[in-house]
Amino acid sequence: MTNSIPEIRDADFLFVTGSNTTEAHPIIAMEMKRAVARGARLAVADPRAIWLTEIADWHLQLAPGTDVWLLNAIAHVIVSEGLENREWIEANTEQFESVRDTVLRYPPEEAEQVTGVPARMIREVARAYATTKKAGVYYTLGITEHTTGTDNVYALSNLVLMTGHLGVRSAGLNPLRGQNNVQGANDAGAAPVFYPGYQRAEDPAVREKFGRAWGVEQSSSKGLNLNEMMKTIGEAVRGMFLMGEDIMMSEPDVGKLEKALNSIEFLVVQDIFLNESCRYADVILPATCFAEKDGVFTNSDRRVQRVRKAIEPPGEARADWQILVELMKRAGLEQPDYAGPHEVYAELASLADKFAGISHGRIDREGGLQWPVPTVDSPSTEYLHKGGVLRGKGLFQEVEYRPPAEEADPEFPLVLSTGRTLYHYNAATQTRRSDGLTSKQPEGFVEVHRWNARKLGIEDGQLVDVVSRRGRVRCRALVSKQVRRNSIWMPLHFPDARANYLTNDAGDAVTGTAEYKVCAARIEPVVESEAKKVFPGSYAAVGI
Repeated sequence: MTNSIPEIRDADFLFVTGSNTTEAHPIIAMEMKRAVARGARLAVADPRAIWLTEIADWHLQLAPGTDVWLLNAIAHVIVSEGLENREWIEANTEQFESVRDTVLRYPPEEAEQVTGVPARMIREVARAYATTKKAGVYYTLGITEHTTGTDNVYALSNLVLMTGHLGVRSAGLNPLRGQNNVQGANDAGAAPVFYPGYQRAEDPAVREKFGRAWGVEQSSSKGLNLNEMMKTIGEAVRGMFLMGEDIMMSEPDVGKLEKALNSIEFLVVQDIFLNESCRYADVILPATCFAEKDGVFTNSDRRVQRVRKAIEPPGEARADWQILVELMKRAGLEQPDYAGPHEVYAELASLADKFAGISHGRIDREGGLQWPVPTVDSPSTEYLHKGGVLRGKGLFQEVEYRPPAEEADPEFPLVLSTGRTLYHYNAATQTRRSDGLTSKQPEGFVEVHRWNARKLGIEDGQLVDVVSRRGRVRCRALVSKQVRRNSIWMPLHFPDARANYLTNDAGDAVTGTAEYKVCAARIEPVVESEAKKVFPGSYAAVGI
């Protein structure tokens, strides 16, 4: 996030897009509710009617996969009505003219035909966003989990740059991280294109720096992103090490992935519970949960916070860093005898300027610190780009609309999207073990618009088969007004109704992120004689 979570309550305009914030990020949603209660205006862009839309001034209920059309149309209004911040643009950005010329070809009236969002509403939201000083954009996987995910983010960035909503409080461009410490994992270099601190792996000087520090020559070969790895398991990828990731629940087209895992030569799973992916593992390493280890977590607003061990881990479980250091030693790599995770973080900070002034001791004294903190005397950075864009000039990126990789057709006339619910978390490895949570939401379901339900002869609570080009999943229908006509929605949490047997593994050209939010599907009512039939993905099918 360019800005901090506490700043949200002071915003005067909130544009929430592709984020079911109250269910996926309830703490952040509390700040949004505070802002609205104080008088802030709220625009929500989402194909579903979610809780936030009940308190929103505008619900832009766009067709799945049409985000670029909508965002370019908002930019069209800003530019055509002269609402852009010309002074800020000239001082702080470059390539605005190319974006201006592009968005002028996306008028709201044509956007209405593509997205389904009324042109009047697009104009109102554009004017409100452009003319409000403290206006923030908040997004998450509903923006990024598309084959055009990078384009979607560029289009949002263009809006922020053309209005000058950057480098000031309660504004900015704010991706809400979907998993605990996923920000910290990225900060530490858990990506094929970056070393710690977002130092580019393609830079020879950076590779030399880390090779010297780690005592191992660094390869110049480009690594694989997650989507590329999943598609080459059993071929280019012969072995794999999974840490805290249940790919048999979280990855798209898991039917194909299951076949690939049956041919992999060696698989290690490191986790706190047995999960679906453990069925394919050669070795399972027991790790520790948050309450059983020391260290730091970094949250969505770049805040590095201490985690302190409350209880001893059970059995042979060890902290992740201890497992990794031991493995490196047994592989013949010389490793320092770290006295604890504070020394591991100190090594990270010594190699990445963004974290150079952060240490466990300083956090213990001062509380969480938001990077960048380049020296031990530097303060925490509440929001980014204060006093000027960090790269020198903010770069506009023109983007054109491209349809999703897979669209509805006569054989598969519905559009399926997937997501999270309030009661479960991601692959639900932990939450499905909680009696309270499973009593609230015990099984998978598919949301169907009542118009489609009537047309298909489906009643609320009826067993149905959801079918795509990749598989078939059986679950109960939830007849709903939340989804659009001809759209359906499923949560990803349930192994007995695995939504990712259906999803498309087509990935974004830049990030490789799969298109979980759009795939063509159909629904078939289940007749009584077929009700006990089991498909891959259910507990009975896998013998659990």
